Amino acid sequence: MTDYAIYMLDAEGIVASWNPGAQRFKGYEAGEIIGQHFSRFYTEEDRNSGLPARALETARRTGKFESEGWRVRKDGTRFWAYVVIDPIRSPSGDVIGYAKITRDLTERKNAEQILKKSEEQFRLLVQGVTDYAIYMLDSDGRVSNWNLGAQRIKGYLPHEAIGQHFSTFYTEEDRKAGEPQRALETAAREGRFEKEGRRVRKDGSRFWAHVVIDAIRDSDGSLLGYAKITRDITERKEVEQKLEKAREALVQSQKMEAIGHLTGGIAHDFNNLLMAVLGSLELVRKRLPGTRNSRPSWTMPFWEPSGEPL
Repeated sequence: MTDYAIYMLDAEGIVASWNPGAQRFKGYEAGEIIGQHFSRFYTEEDRNSGLPARALETARRTGKFESEGWRVRKDGTRFWAYVVIDPIRSPSGDVIGYAKITRDLTERKNAEQILKKSEEQFRLLVQGVTDYAIYMLDSDGRVSNWNLGAQRIKGYLPHEAIGQHFSTFYTEEDRKAGEPQRALETAAREGRFEKEGRRVRKDGSRFWAHVVIDAIRDSDGSLLGYAKITRDITERKEVEQKLEKAREALVQSQKMEAIGHLTGGIAHDFNNLLMAVLGSLELVRKRLPGTRNSRPSWTMPFWEPSGEPL
């Protein structure tokens, strides 16, 4: 076998056999290592702490020693090893040696470290975001973590929010209407829920929020919980409301201006009509019998579109 280092130790921990897997992992030929104490595969720190002796003692006392840790190759490089040591006993029960199996898990360890580093970087990134409230909910809707953005926007410290149901952040009207539960059901059914609405801070004040809830599932599709992102859009909403009021005022102003133009046009046309009527009346008056001054002159004011008489 080459995927496992399998070799025997005597009762004192001296290497008594050596397989090809041990040679591949540790770099020693059989002739170089048989007869040597197995502690040479341990790091200097572990040797100084007495770990090799404790491993044999644990195997002798409990029937098995099992652990993971750093081991050292012939060239001095380290690798992450999974180690099992079983005691070998004589018919009378005395320990006459040990069977030792070592597996190289360096690739897995490296992958775990990369993943851990990535998760830590992601955690620091999320925690450092202050413009968004980013936090996780369990499958029942209870808060399981809390970032600085959530603290800034909602006003709750982590220990005040974690463990609470997220419906705490909804208005009383929305809670009575069942909005929080519908949001989770929508996210679970469709994978995502998105909406804008009023939310409540710790001090009771309300703010406009843009909310996204994503369902988090494992590789089997089972629901693990939800990722929730909330953004405070109160300023945007206030600007939109001001713009809407300005638009309504502009529309009203345009209506009044149109009415003014229409009224002015009607007055001008009416003046023209009056002038024609008055001219006709003057002609009729002149043709009537009697003296020139026997009848009063027809007079009527002319009106400008502004409504003022000439």
